[in-house]
Amino acid sequence: LIMNVAGPCLIVDSLSHLTMQLGDFLTMVLASIAMLGAMIAAGFAILKAVGLPIRSFLPALAIGNTGNLGLPLCLFAFGQRGLGLAVAVYVTNSVGQFIVTPMLQSGMPAFRTLAATPVAYAAAIGVVLLAAGLHPPEWLATTLRLLGDLMIPLMLLALGNTLGGLKVTRLGLAVGIAGARLALGVAAAFGVGKLVGLDGLALAVLVLQGAMPTAVFNYLFAARYERHPDDVAGIVLVSTLLVAVLLPWLVTYVLALAG
Repeated sequence: LIMNVAGPCLIVDSLSHLTMQLGDFLTMVLASIAMLGAMIAAGFAILKAVGLPIRSFLPALAIGNTGNLGLPLCLFAFGQRGLGLAVAVYVTNSVGQFIVTPMLQSGMPAFRTLAATPVAYAAAIGVVLLAAGLHPPEWLATTLRLLGDLMIPLMLLALGNTLGGLKVTRLGLAVGIAGARLALGVAAAFGVGKLVGLDGLALAVLVLQGAMPTAVFNYLFAARYERHPDDVAGIVLVSTLLVAVLLPWLVTYVLALAG
């Protein structure tokens, strides 16, 4: 229900309500793709060096919670324009997660994974609506919004069910990957942003989204494909707590970047 219904509906609903130029949106998408690629490459190298299973832990290290945490934070810090830029990062992250993670953890071919990923179709539909300046009929828009609103509470319920069984003996692993996730995210976002020529608000949004903790979806995929779900749940928990503690300084920093 989360992966195949609520997630795609949330993406279409978000993109159909954006009020920004398509060129600005696509530039942010390009930066987001580069940031995700940099995180995957760095995460692969780190996991290989420490001897941890790449299939199990690479998504948790590379893919952040740019949706149900990143979007509200960007709206809080930067207003509606910042939210529009943040949606570009969220959509890219979501499509990448739904393509890369199943391919990595289940061994499905890339084309088959893409063809079987509803969120990819949702992103394509949303971009077409944005480019053409179209909006779904009111009855359809309301339906998409209601179904999309299911995603966050269902993700949190699924996560909470596993966190109750988290073992303290693996806390060191969770702390290590959570810390690496935050440090790599900020560094990759800032470096990629400068490389593609982002500045001001766009760079600040990219850095804030890059600093988000491990996405809850990583736990759902780990549980679905039986890839150390308890450990991934611990990483999600610790990384979220770490970002919560550092949030005042993080928001102060990105506000300074935005000018």
